[in-house]
Amino acid sequence: MTYIMSLLLLGLVLGLVAVASNPSPYFAALGLVVVAGMGCGILVGYGGPFLSLVLFLIYLGGMLVVFAYSAALAAEPFPESWGSRPVLLYMVMYIVGVVVISSTVWGGWYEACWVPADEFGDFSTFRGDVGGVAVMYSAGGGMLVMSAWVLLLTLFVVLELTRGLSRGTLRAV
Repeated sequence: MTYIMSLLLLGLVLGLVAVASNPSPYFAALGLVVVAGMGCGILVGYGGPFLSLVLFLIYLGGMLVVFAYSAALAAEPFPESWGSRPVLLYMVMYIVGVVVISSTVWGGWYEACWVPADEFGDFSTFRGDVGGVAVMYSAGGGMLVMSAWVLLLTLFVVLELTRGLSRGTLRAV
């Protein structure tokens, strides 16, 4: 299990580097899909399959559609790929930064702290993620409403930025 979690964490970091280093929206969308998949795999590894499924479906079903819409309106004829020199330079810089920062805090990381929520399942009556969903809707109801409001506002901002007929801010002059 430790090897799978290490592989998922490595994929998450590499996906984040791919998103951060690429100026083209096409390749950044692929990096976002990788990051969402790896993050949901990490949540499954820690014992949250329901939350992982909900997050994956909401992210890929909602926000990625908006991202694809805005990427289609801001299309480039010759996008920068991961093999181009500036993107490779940024990727190397980000990976070196991650290695330097992780080497400074390496002493505090232990394998024993990677205990999933279902590790002590013999002593509980339900799974850890089901209790988390109940708390999210009861005690975190205000945060849930505010998150929905922020997502709706983000949708309107993206649609306003990419509005057609040369009136949006991202359109070419």
